Amino acid sequence: MAEKRNGERDSERAGERVRLEDPLAAGADHLIEEFEAEKPARELSGFPKLLLSVAGVALSCYALYWVLSPVPAQIYRTSFLAVALAMTFILYRAWGSSREGSRETGQEGEGEADRGERRPDNPGVTDYLFATLSVVSLGYTLVVFDEFVRRAARPETLDLVFGLVTILLVLEATRRTVGWILPFICVIFIAYAYLGALIPDWARIGHVGYGPNRIVGQTYMGLEGLFGVPLDVAATYIVLFTIYGAVLEYSGAGKYFIDVSFAAFGQSRTSPGRTTTLAGFLLGTVSGSGTATTVTLASVAWPILQRGGYPREAGGGVLAAAGIGAILSPPTLGAAAFIIAEFLGVSYLQVLLYALIPSLLYYLGIILAIEADARRFRTRGVEVETPPLGYLLWRYGYHFSSLFLIVILMAVGLTPFRAVFYATIAAFLLSFLSREHRMGPRRIWDALAAGAMGVLPVAATCAAAGIIVAVVTLTGLGLKLSSLIIALAGGSLLFTALYSAVAILVLGLAVPVTASFIISAVIIAPAFTELGVPTFAAYMFVFYYAVLSEVSPPTALAAVAASAITGGNAFKTMMLTWKYTLPAFLVPFAFVLSPNGEGLLLEGSPLQIGLTLLVSALAVGSLAVATGAWLFGPARVPERVLCAVAGLLLLYLEPFWVGLGAGVLALGVAVHLVGARVSGGTTAPGAAAGTGRTLGETEKVD
Repeated sequence: MAEKRNGERDSERAGERVRLEDPLAAGADHLIEEFEAEKPARELSGFPKLLLSVAGVALSCYALYWVLSPVPAQIYRTSFLAVALAMTFILYRAWGSSREGSRETGQEGEGEADRGERRPDNPGVTDYLFATLSVVSLGYTLVVFDEFVRRAARPETLDLVFGLVTILLVLEATRRTVGWILPFICVIFIAYAYLGALIPDWARIGHVGYGPNRIVGQTYMGLEGLFGVPLDVAATYIVLFTIYGAVLEYSGAGKYFIDVSFAAFGQSRTSPGRTTTLAGFLLGTVSGSGTATTVTLASVAWPILQRGGYPREAGGGVLAAAGIGAILSPPTLGAAAFIIAEFLGVSYLQVLLYALIPSLLYYLGIILAIEADARRFRTRGVEVETPPLGYLLWRYGYHFSSLFLIVILMAVGLTPFRAVFYATIAAFLLSFLSREHRMGPRRIWDALAAGAMGVLPVAATCAAAGIIVAVVTLTGLGLKLSSLIIALAGGSLLFTALYSAVAILVLGLAVPVTASFIISAVIIAPAFTELGVPTFAAYMFVFYYAVLSEVSPPTALAAVAASAITGGNAFKTMMLTWKYTLPAFLVPFAFVLSPNGEGLLLEGSPLQIGLTLLVSALAVGSLAVATGAWLFGPARVPERVLCAVAGLLLLYLEPFWVGLGAGVLALGVAVHLVGARVSGGTTAPGAAAGTGRTLGETEKVD
């Protein structure tokens, strides 16, 4: 069906660009729901829909009120979680997905189901019961708050009952939103805390064992468990940014960012890939999710890539890499970046600075890969019907102003909370400059409700991760496991980094990015710090690998979602996505292997930072030659191998290895030039790339 729609789009260019918005937005929602765990799974109607909307608006207003008039930490986090859990049980199904409901309604008319018209899927008695229990079990702590916090070391019977109920509710809410694996991991950690005395000494992770009183007290009755830093981040940073993103979306910024991207680059043969990359970066400021950005971007940009001559798998790789890059890059990073700020006790602006150079290197790698693809696939420019770039910037450029405002306000000393609050107000006011997207009462209501709903999966995930943090703190597991990692690596920093990267990627296959980062930060990051790596560098290493799990086989949801739209092979799309994101997998090693790598995080003298950036850019270029199979012409295996080795040596960022890497790179270039002269430059692009495609196949639109 997707192919049929693509063919229809190809049949006419003029005016088609305008029609890409609303119909594809509806289709994108279905794909986002299928491939992105952190999305609503019910199609509500009637009273449940109204109830959820009212609760969502109330929760958003509560978060905005907190910015202006802060509420004591435990009271705010507890009340926030109570409403968020209740909303989660109303919005998310206990089993299956709403797509099953779609199929049921489609039995009598497949066309109706294909158009995404799903029957209402309202909650049942159990859902309302769980929602009520969420409010009661958490509200109980607020009613008896003064006495409650004083008896955390000696919980009473009622404390234990409501504590256990709350833990179970959090696990169930997490299961509904992001699957069963994270709750299962939480149960394993709780069992470890309870049964630690039974672990033999040779395992080196045993402990005295803790009873229900201590576990519940640590998890439910203080600020180190359910209501710890992860939930604090969800209830402050993340909810404010989801509200801001919703206001941007309802004010028409998403459509504008796509239009600007299409108008920014001309009609050269590299413009389809570059346009897609820029659009993904801009859409990430609205979405905040790598997979959701990929789906939204693919729905609009794939027809452009296809007309430009991109094969389905390569196009899907570009789309997935662009979608993931959006949450690796300032000014809005993934949720884990906010947790870094809290863990390190630094401003969010500082974390943005840490991410600046790695983001530049990430996009440099993508752009170089696109340049190589344009030559290997003989892509061509595509004319897209958009207003001129100058007009778009003059008429609708105000959509960028709120993004700049966030950074400016943080730079002059405002907290991220107030910065994003004022940026949200600015985005709302600026919407009145467009008659089509001005935010009247209905749009404001919908945006506030959508902002609250967007934080629900993250709130459940962060609360569940808080259970793990509580157990790690209670048992000292983090230091024990970090010591085991170091022992396994023989004290080698390189092998510690390799083992840690693999562990984070494997963990990321099973749990969401936010949970993956939190678990890795408390267990794996201490291994780096014990070997002398600065804490901020260790956390940034963990952050990048937690995010990159979304493009790592065999799950790689972003790549799978892209392949569903392009019609390409999912596994090949994953592997090609790896090609585009390779610098992002390797650059983090530079953070931890050499003190010079701290320059990539803007730490050090200006000279050190400049030299580090220059060498790292050269390394990324070398890796792009190795993966893109193109230098001054088609690159053969010998020079690709030499360039790959050169890139790895350069990323070590120590003078000796940099010199050796530069020499190997020079040798690779020389081998390439000699080989090109001997062959006479007659190698076919498709053969050089190993794609097995002929020029005619590349130019074929459908």
